[in-house]
Amino acid sequence: MPEITEKDLPQAQKALWLRALSAIQTQNLPYAISILQAILKDLPEFLDGRKVLRKVEIQNTGGAKKKGGLFGGGGFSAMKYSGGVKKDPAGTVVALEKELEKDPLNEGANDLLFECFMKMEMPDSAAFALETVRKGPPETPKLLHKLAQHYLSRDMPQQAGEVYSDILKIAPTDSEAVKGAKDCAARASMQKAKWDENSSMRDLMRDQAQFEEMEKAARTGLTRDQLEERRDKIVLKYNEDTNHLGTVKELAGVYEQLEDWANAHAFYSWAHTLSNGDVALQNKASQMNDRANEAHMRSLEEAAAQDPGNADLQAQLQERKAARLAEQVEEAKRRVEQNPTDPQLRYDLGNALYNTGDYTSAIPHLQQATRNPHIRTKVLLLLGRTFKAKHMFDLAIKQLSDALADLHAMDNTKKEVLYEKGVIHTEMGDLPSALECFKQIYEVDYGYRDVAQRVESSYAG
Repeated sequence: MPEITEKDLPQAQKALWLRALSAIQTQNLPYAISILQAILKDLPEFLDGRKVLRKVEIQNTGGAKKKGGLFGGGGFSAMKYSGGVKKDPAGTVVALEKELEKDPLNEGANDLLFECFMKMEMPDSAAFALETVRKGPPETPKLLHKLAQHYLSRDMPQQAGEVYSDILKIAPTDSEAVKGAKDCAARASMQKAKWDENSSMRDLMRDQAQFEEMEKAARTGLTRDQLEERRDKIVLKYNEDTNHLGTVKELAGVYEQLEDWANAHAFYSWAHTLSNGDVALQNKASQMNDRANEAHMRSLEEAAAQDPGNADLQAQLQERKAARLAEQVEEAKRRVEQNPTDPQLRYDLGNALYNTGDYTSAIPHLQQATRNPHIRTKVLLLLGRTFKAKHMFDLAIKQLSDALADLHAMDNTKKEVLYEKGVIHTEMGDLPSALECFKQIYEVDYGYRDVAQRVESSYAG
């Protein structure tokens, strides 16, 4: 599950995010915490939101660790949550966040949070959990060693070396930290030298300066006018050397921030070519192309909505929709061919085929995608819908029942699965089973879709 940033938030969560920031500005910290926890419950991958949440919690609790307790202070018991790390890491994250609200620097809770995020394939969020311990400061260097190893496993020797330096402040005679600090310094030096073996030292220094400038811009959050001014400066550098990878990547990034998806796609594609096949840049280019197509589609939809009597415009919209679906299928097929064992890519292809109405072809890809436990629930939900579309209602019910077996908390995902299952039971004529599904949602969320009407009408007469 890749981490997301503020710009990736859905509209509903973006409104909540702005409300939380407003609450922080007015020092209404408990309210801000409750909003941020609600956002993260639905979007655990929103790392920036989790960072703000932790900062607010530390401020709200005074920044001091709670003492006492067998597993890390404040009466926290790791045994209570250890089983959930393997069985339901996402649900356990939600529970651990409630513990951290009271004691955000708790070492045991943050250690378990690290394990949950590793199970969910969110390495940046995992690192953040132990970075919170590092700021504590920690009582022992044990978790700092774990953080250093995490950075090393991701080929981040500079960050690992900084952690080892902190360990030596706590335990100056720690031989593993002494050796680790030296090894990391050497690895970091070699890594920097390999950034561009053909560049002179002056070029390397220029690249580093550009990188630091980009990082600074990203942290400060530039206005549109400032971004456009920055773009114009980078364009001048690009015109001097159109083959300089750092400049091309920087220009692509600015176009992305400006939401100029077409230019962002063009420059990420060029950066991919200059990098001799960097997969990350290839994926970025694909993302920008998708967003450019989505933007074009939205503009067509808006124009068609404003002029419903324009037959040519309506036909153009339908033609573009069909072409877009076909493009998504071809792109998903290409990615699966490159990495046929990746369950996420299989899901993407199955989803694309489902959207075109090719349910039969979607099924085998979705079945393979169930191997990944982190996306298994949404795969089963889509499989259920696929079997439903083929009127294979018994098989659809089986997929949704399997999905419910993996869900514990009544979150949006569980409501969606229950609702879909209830609709299928209704189509099968099994009204008692349908009502049972709808009632489970009704008990916790009266306003969910048309659940209230379905449940209450069953009592009429």
